[in-house]
Amino acid sequence: MRSVSLGGWTCPHHVASLLISMADKSSIEWTEATWNPVTGCTKVSPGCAHCYAETFAERFRGVPGHPYERGFDLQLRPERLNQPLEWKRPRLIFVNSMSDLFHPDVPLEFTQAVFDTMLRANWHTFQVLTKRSERLAEVASRLPWPNNIWIGVSVENQRWTSRIDNLRTVPAAIRFLSCEPLLGALTLDLTGIHWVIVGGESGRRARPMRPEWARLVRDQCLSAGVPFFFKQWGAHNEAGRRVGKKLSGRHLDCTIHDDVPGVTQTRGPGQRPASQVRTGARRHRALSARPLRAL
Repeated sequence: MRSVSLGGWTCPHHVASLLISMADKSSIEWTEATWNPVTGCTKVSPGCAHCYAETFAERFRGVPGHPYERGFDLQLRPERLNQPLEWKRPRLIFVNSMSDLFHPDVPLEFTQAVFDTMLRANWHTFQVLTKRSERLAEVASRLPWPNNIWIGVSVENQRWTSRIDNLRTVPAAIRFLSCEPLLGALTLDLTGIHWVIVGGESGRRARPMRPEWARLVRDQCLSAGVPFFFKQWGAHNEAGRRVGKKLSGRHLDCTIHDDVPGVTQTRGPGQRPASQVRTGARRHRALSARPLRAL
């Protein structure tokens, strides 16, 4: 397939092909692929203020034939429901990076269809993340929870730690927190939580993350024995200077924290994991080789 410019979308066939290839690979550090059977969302809390997904989608509002011709308006994408079944190599898949599966405008029947695909595609591990924890808790009993479906909630400041209580009611093998963008100090009850991700905000209007906020979460994870993943500083570095995501890096106190459930990869500068491999594929193989126990 010849290359297609994101800014010059004209051929629907090339659009569809490019979207599939983009979904099959992800630059998000804690996953390998993304799958978006729903796109579009609405803001519910301060973490949504500078949503990267909205910024991307709204660039193409009004472009005829573009998948985001309607911008960030919520849309069901039933034609994408079977996409993970076509990916034969096992991988970590972030579900709805461009939406929220538990948005009130997503019918429960469609959410159940998404879960049915995840149930059938049992060679993959699916990572579902939501800010709508109340709805998640409300419908969880009507959804299947095999070991390959992880569920998480976003917690950007202390006000939204209530989402963790709703998450704890879900009978998933892995329950995780995404503290990104981290906008304040967090005191966490990590009972029943199996993974925590922390990251600063990126983008033109990014708000800086203070080092003490990230350290506080890290130390609570260490104390509770919960895997800790430091995703990024974001647009601002540890000193609070705006230098861009690439230059700010991923070191927290000279250490990269890549821990995921079942795999520990924390290391200092210049160090590599014992296997000399730092890919999501390694994480997935380790997870697949170590059966998960529902807690």
